Amino acid sequence: MAQGTVQVTHTGTSRWRRRTGEYASLAAALEAAADGDVLTVAPGTYRENLVVQRAVTLRGPEGSPGSVRIAPLDGVPLTVRASAVVLDLHVEGQDAAAPALLVEEGTPELSGMRIVTRSAAGIEVRGGARPTVRRCTVDNPAGVGIAVLDGGGGVFEECEVVAAGQAGIAVRGGGHPRLDRCRVHHASGSGLTATGENSALEAVGCEIYEVRGSGVQITGRATAHLTDCDVHRTTSDGVTLDTDAVLTLADCRIHDVPENAVDLRSRSVLTLTRTTVRQFGRNGLSVWDPGTRVDANQCEIFDSTGDYPAVWVSDGATAVLDSCRVHDVPDALFVLDRGSRADVVDSDLSQVRNTAVSVSDGATAQLDDCRIRDAATGAWFRDHGSGGTLNNCTVDGTQTGVIVTKGADPTIERCTVDSPAEAGFYVSAGGRGTFLNCRVRGSAGYGFHVIDGCRTTLRKCRTERCARGGYEFAEGGADGPGSGPDVEDCTSDESAGLRQQPPAEPVVQTAHQSPGGLLGSVPVPRAVEEEAAATVPHPEPSSRTSQDVLGELDALVGLESVKREVRALTDMIEVGRRRREAGLKAASVKRHLVFTGSPGTGKTTVARLYGEILASLGVLEKGHLVEVSRVDLVGEHIGSTAIRTQEAFEKARGGVLFIDEAYALSPEDSGRDFGKEAIDTLVKLMEDHRDAVVVIVAGYTAEMERFLQVNPGVASRFSRTITFSDYGPEELLRIVEQQAEEHEYRLGPGVAEALQKYFTVLPKGPAFGNGRTARQTFEAMVERHAGRVAQLAEPSTDDLTLLYTEDLPELT
Repeated sequence: MAQGTVQVTHTGTSRWRRRTGEYASLAAALEAAADGDVLTVAPGTYRENLVVQRAVTLRGPEGSPGSVRIAPLDGVPLTVRASAVVLDLHVEGQDAAAPALLVEEGTPELSGMRIVTRSAAGIEVRGGARPTVRRCTVDNPAGVGIAVLDGGGGVFEECEVVAAGQAGIAVRGGGHPRLDRCRVHHASGSGLTATGENSALEAVGCEIYEVRGSGVQITGRATAHLTDCDVHRTTSDGVTLDTDAVLTLADCRIHDVPENAVDLRSRSVLTLTRTTVRQFGRNGLSVWDPGTRVDANQCEIFDSTGDYPAVWVSDGATAVLDSCRVHDVPDALFVLDRGSRADVVDSDLSQVRNTAVSVSDGATAQLDDCRIRDAATGAWFRDHGSGGTLNNCTVDGTQTGVIVTKGADPTIERCTVDSPAEAGFYVSAGGRGTFLNCRVRGSAGYGFHVIDGCRTTLRKCRTERCARGGYEFAEGGADGPGSGPDVEDCTSDESAGLRQQPPAEPVVQTAHQSPGGLLGSVPVPRAVEEEAAATVPHPEPSSRTSQDVLGELDALVGLESVKREVRALTDMIEVGRRRREAGLKAASVKRHLVFTGSPGTGKTTVARLYGEILASLGVLEKGHLVEVSRVDLVGEHIGSTAIRTQEAFEKARGGVLFIDEAYALSPEDSGRDFGKEAIDTLVKLMEDHRDAVVVIVAGYTAEMERFLQVNPGVASRFSRTITFSDYGPEELLRIVEQQAEEHEYRLGPGVAEALQKYFTVLPKGPAFGNGRTARQTFEAMVERHAGRVAQLAEPSTDDLTLLYTEDLPELT
């Protein structure tokens, strides 16, 4: 298309002074035009770099949108420095270092523009510019779709970023645009991103989807407010906040996200109102670090597609849920670590496959006027320092209403547990707890079940229609005679006609204990899977070949001896299969394994790959991994351990049963411990179903050697031991390098050497995590890098990607 002429309608203060002129180039027409003039551009391609410096109207011919192409070979095709009006132009740029459309000053109106470019940015607004941009589209697979920088602002109405090689819309350096009914999709970075102090983003009625990254990313003290927006179909988190970011979501929808729907860290603050979060692969809300806080009001979190808690609060963060619903999830609320806190008011937690509320590692949870329905466990206060309050809550249709273990000490007041399958309230392993005016109705087990001599306090509690009895207090605590629950003014509908029977063990009662059912043993409530390791009961078989999986194994850092052992075992199985197909005898290969070594050396990962290899060879039906530990297998009563072990074995049918810290099944001072029952049951199941499940036991080397001597049948079942050596500094460095490459960071000069030295001198005590330590080191470097780069007004690509020695965490 050849270049056409430009018609300029010159306007004056009176009609008779109006005149028209034609110009051969846009530059000449702009030079001749004055404020208020209208430039009508004939169809054609203009290889000019245009600068609009007057308040003119620049437009294509009416009825032919896109017929005027501004397409210079380099530089900025169109720069606007005045309150001009630009309509229906097609802009093309080729300069990777420059934007296609640059707005630097004034309050121009841009409408019907189409930006098709491979530039640094499709549209860039900077300085004091405040444009109004309507119905414009940006297609820029090489850079940012729309960038608002250095104090720029403006309004974008019904605009669309159809492709971006980086962020769809990026705000930094104090930029503050408003987006109204815009769409951003097919971006290779975040859909919307705002970073830096005084940077702000407001979006109303917008949609962000098909993004290869986070849908919305707010960092470095930036703020954002999204109303009536949709974020979905991302490859990373739906919404990410980091480093003092502030975000408000009102009437928004976040869904179809493979990672966390919302992840916030480092003192960020999030407020959600009437927002729905659904179909997420990890956490619906993931809240980390001291000072980080989320406030959710009238929100709904549901329909998880993964095996993680819907709401995760850890490392000293705070979450508040008011009038919210959380349902159809594996676990509803997990609160971990000292200083972490969750406050839940007038909310519903329902259809929870495992635990509705889990409190551990010194965290606190307070629930007021809440309803928990259809969960395996209503609330579980797990360990010392963990506590909080349940006040005026109802728990209905659970296996166990409330569990208190290992020194946890919550206060449960005016709560009612209806129809639990095992127990209303269960306290063991040194748990404490205070129960005031609580009720249990229709339990298939006990109402209150307190064992191990736990010093639990019960005041004015009542049980009704409990199948095994209202109250069961069994001895076994370490505090000696006189320990046990302190019970006062508690009643049961069975008290008048109490059925006494000699208990198998003495029952401990305090001076204030009221009558209650003292019946035989009942299976302990089922333990749920640990927070970091949930498994899928019936996965689809792997479609990969054994060579594909072995290739993934070979790609793991280090573990050379492990790789040789697994490959040798695989070769034996494969050759045995081929010999049988040829009508020859094949040596019997015992597939059960012992993994020894420190935590964090890749044992779980290798077990998962081993199962997939066996499935690809036809040895196992599915090849999935079910990971358990002592808490999943061992009960507190005779008979319950065998049931738990059989259930775990059944879940692993067709795959691999991985027992971590297996030596805990046989403590040195076992006494009346039921771990031996788990081992005996396991050995029998391995014999009876030798081809259905592969069992891998794992733990520290010395402890596992002792474990293999406990049962005469154990050593014969596990004929091969694979030792996982600790990673050396060079291998830890390689893990960090892999993490950096995966997250698009680079190590600056001297960083590799500094990291290797860091890992050499890093204290390696019992809690040293090997591979986990390398990943935590990388995460710490990224956080320090973010704190450094957020101070830069215009960070370059190198600034955003390079990690330097100053980003290394300090040794403690």
